[in-house]
Amino acid sequence: MGQTIIEKIIANHSDDKNLKPGDIVWMNLDVRSARDFGGPNVVKHLQKNFADTDFVQKENIYFTFDLTVPAKTLDYANNPHFCRQYAPDNEIMLHDVDRGIGSHTLIEEGKILPGFTVVGTDSHFNIMGALGAFGQGMGDTDISFAFKFARTWFEVPESIKINVVGTVDFDKIEAKDITLAIIRELGTLKALGKSIEIYGEIIDKLKVHQRITLASMATEMSAISVFLVPNDDVIEYLAERAGIAKADVPVITADADAQYSDEITIDLNNLVPQISVPHEPHNVHDVADVVGRRIDTVFIGSCTNGRFEDFEEVAKILRGKKIHKDVTLKMTPATKQVYHELLHSPIFMELFEAGALISNPGCGGCAQGHIGLTGKGEVQLSTSNRNFKGKQGAGETYLVGPRIAAASALTGVITLP
Repeated sequence: MGQTIIEKIIANHSDDKNLKPGDIVWMNLDVRSARDFGGPNVVKHLQKNFADTDFVQKENIYFTFDLTVPAKTLDYANNPHFCRQYAPDNEIMLHDVDRGIGSHTLIEEGKILPGFTVVGTDSHFNIMGALGAFGQGMGDTDISFAFKFARTWFEVPESIKINVVGTVDFDKIEAKDITLAIIRELGTLKALGKSIEIYGEIIDKLKVHQRITLASMATEMSAISVFLVPNDDVIEYLAERAGIAKADVPVITADADAQYSDEITIDLNNLVPQISVPHEPHNVHDVADVVGRRIDTVFIGSCTNGRFEDFEEVAKILRGKKIHKDVTLKMTPATKQVYHELLHSPIFMELFEAGALISNPGCGGCAQGHIGLTGKGEVQLSTSNRNFKGKQGAGETYLVGPRIAAASALTGVITLP
């Protein structure tokens, strides 16, 4: 019997080769990570349970600080510093508070390749599916074991296959629209606890930053992961980052006779800009349904839409204009590299002159208490991945792509560009 992508990846990292859904195996890990939220507990578990620090493949362990950077309270200040004191004594790599989102920095630095297994304390580590790698967020106890032994137990999930058909005009439609359209179809039950593979001509055309947007919302689909088979753009990007030849970038594909628990076709021929309405990410509507709704703030950033290309789209719309006098536009680059690109391009000044507030790199709006927090009665458009009640404060958060966010910041109401 043929295997799905996730079955192949797990089989390649375990002693069990003929895997089927429901099997529980020991899976070897290529990269392990802990962030400022959860990282201190990982260290405490390691100190409590292991007398020695002879970690397996120590060179593939990372601390990344991205959620609350810089710290907003004393407790949050203690978290990264606790890890800072532990890391050098145990020869563990550390990405400090200036580096940005941990999953993104690992991708940028060529630490992740297709077919890799990657775990961390970040619930959106399944973003690695954008590259055809398996990523998984885990609790601090499991991550401490993974740090020590470079393996974890895992239950092989069922897989579903999504065939995206039709064509879209990328001058009018963003990767976020495609992502929200898929969530609109799946809800939170169809992919619950399953792995998703997405195919189609539209998907084949997606560039790295667009694939990151799509894969970053696997968690909101209730899925284990979303896998996209790498195209030439991804292969070239990874080869350059990893310092290897394009031919040496591995690509894992499903077998022709792989077994899926479900196969779903989603027609995007008539796709129009999409918006997720409070308070559930899968509560998706056409933007046209809510045009004219007053807004107070706009947040652009997060692991979903914090890449340079996302800021570039915003700048195209804001260029030579001013945001509405009653709107605050807040922007957070995903990483230091993105921040560097912005600073060395005309885009930064264009955004600044339009009235945008641009912060240091990090998760930004996903960390309650940081940039992107809403007050009671405040209405926000956000390019992040979650709009749960209370997630970003006491207000209401709508999820959109960068273009809708930018156009709305100019008018003070939800607006189509």
